[in-house]
Amino acid sequence: MKDEKPRVLLFTGSGKGKTTAALGMAIRASGHGMKVSIVQFIKSDSKTGEVAAVRYLPGVELIQTGLGFVLPEDGPAFFQHREAAQRGLQLAEEVIRSGLIDLVILDEICNAVALKLLSEEGVIAVLRQAGPRQIIVLTGRDAPESFVALADTVTVMEAHKHALASGRPAQKGVEY
Repeated sequence: MKDEKPRVLLFTGSGKGKTTAALGMAIRASGHGMKVSIVQFIKSDSKTGEVAAVRYLPGVELIQTGLGFVLPEDGPAFFQHREAAQRGLQLAEEVIRSGLIDLVILDEICNAVALKLLSEEGVIAVLRQAGPRQIIVLTGRDAPESFVALADTVTVMEAHKHALASGRPAQKGVEY
């Protein structure tokens, strides 16, 4: 192959669809017999549709390392959120370095950086360990410019209208 370096994709922005797009890639990769690891950095709800669905996808694992909604930096639980994010990054590093996983999705890692749970530099150091032809997907709001520069493909989901803003509650199969 001409290009043997890892491929990095970034799904960011204020609109809906970042995780959904990454999960679509997981389905596609599974269909090709590829191994997929999804690490969720903020989410902690084991009852979401994606957690249930990946059980049926061969070669796909989903690990939630987050603790849910992140409280302000000065809150007592912030340190626990930071530790959980660090564990998630360590797990992501192990998965990437193993070379056994074709597609690694780091869901909401941009949020984890924006919320100061992880450092940009620490995440980039892990990404630089990706092997040839590995595919890494980063998702989340507020992606730092360093992630944009590193990525081969950047998609910004922009919200023009969202049902939640008009008072419609989150719906199973749409938001979770």
